[in-house]
Amino acid sequence: MEIDDEQRYRAVSSRDNRFDGWFIVAVTSTHIYCRPSCPAMTPKRENCRFFTTAAAAQQNGFRACKRCRPDATPGSPEWNTRADLIGRAMRLICDGVIDREGVGGLAGRLGYSERHLTRTVTAELGAGPLAIARAQRAHTARLLIETTDMAFTEVAFAAGFSSIRQFNDTIVEVFASTPTELRRRRTAATTAGAATTPSGAIRLRLPYRQPLDAVGLFEFLGLRAIPGVESWDGRTYRRVLDLPHGLARVALTPDDGFIATELFVSDVRDVAAAVARCRRLLDLDADPNVIDGQLGADPLLAASVAAAPGRRSPGHVDGNELAVRAVLGQQISVVGARTLAARLAARLGTPLPEPVDGLTHAFPRAEVLAAMAPEHLAMPRSRRRALLGLCQAIADGKVVIDPGADRGEMEASLTGLPGIGPWTAQYVAMRALGDPDVFMPSDLGVRHGLERLGLDGSPRNAALIAQRWSPWRSYALHHLWAG
Repeated sequence: MEIDDEQRYRAVSSRDNRFDGWFIVAVTSTHIYCRPSCPAMTPKRENCRFFTTAAAAQQNGFRACKRCRPDATPGSPEWNTRADLIGRAMRLICDGVIDREGVGGLAGRLGYSERHLTRTVTAELGAGPLAIARAQRAHTARLLIETTDMAFTEVAFAAGFSSIRQFNDTIVEVFASTPTELRRRRTAATTAGAATTPSGAIRLRLPYRQPLDAVGLFEFLGLRAIPGVESWDGRTYRRVLDLPHGLARVALTPDDGFIATELFVSDVRDVAAAVARCRRLLDLDADPNVIDGQLGADPLLAASVAAAPGRRSPGHVDGNELAVRAVLGQQISVVGARTLAARLAARLGTPLPEPVDGLTHAFPRAEVLAAMAPEHLAMPRSRRRALLGLCQAIADGKVVIDPGADRGEMEASLTGLPGIGPWTAQYVAMRALGDPDVFMPSDLGVRHGLERLGLDGSPRNAALIAQRWSPWRSYALHHLWAG
């Protein structure tokens, strides 16, 4: 969504919450930055400055508004849609790569020098990668301060700070409050929630832009849930997460304006990564007003959009796992693929210390699957060879499927492997990399969806029709699948 500063000011004047997360408004007379929908008195136009990120506002000497809490908005949809260096960098920063590997590690992942990356990100976003990561740490810290009873020492290291002093200084600088003051001011509802939280759990609220088709989103995940790795009881979706520092499990329940989240981590340093991956799984940073506006204007999809406003394109928490599952599911039903995946998880996945809510194992890593004896795979020889070849390529680093992967390069590397065709590569791009503009014209569900609309469902005709849905073809695909 391309908008100029005058349009931004009109959004601020009307307190339009559709723009929350798209940009930050900073007020020079108060040195405070806010979300566009802040309920405070609208500042004069000459006192407003606009920034793409909170980090840029902080770099310019502004602190976060205590009233509208701009750090608690959904993330910018721009980082989902952009496939360039900036978009790839932002997705990796959100996943905590800088906290784990530093700016040098981020640059290496992206294939650029640290200097070039810092210069490019700063020129476009007004703050460098380190400053953006610092702003994210502050946001994570505030969440933990206000929603848990964790000791501040634990909060500091969970948020990615290297020292208590750095943690204290940053919180004061960004929020103009000490950690103690932030915890003291938390609401009665939050305090009650913390008091009833199960031992070891971290309870969070993951905001999203309304509307949200929560029923369709969670049913999609529930239908594909692997027994032992995932579960769905008709309302709450649970799964095991394999995070950089250890295993975790999460429970996600839709609510009005947010997803109620209960997180159990074996290492508190994984909190930020877990939150980022859950947001990608549920596509919470999407802007449904923009997407529905375009797709709903097409007579072919108008009824589907009206029936399920806010339909999301579900992502995934682990690109490697998703790729393996996509190959397992080639030419068989969703139920059949789920059964095969459950057997692999039970045999080769890392077990939890004890089963909880139907969860028993993490999905096995690619390097473990690559070393598996072929006879343990009850599938045709060609698909078995494709699966083992994929796992070996991932283990060797020849195929990279993470939030910072180049989408075109990833698809090319997958289709270059024996037994993996365009459908699988496109499905992985859509779900593992969050590509919003994927369309699979040869998909059987697409054919059936178009035929239900009285159209020719052939791959050639499907591809022609889908051109008018760009750049939101992934969402159009889900509308066709849903019927």
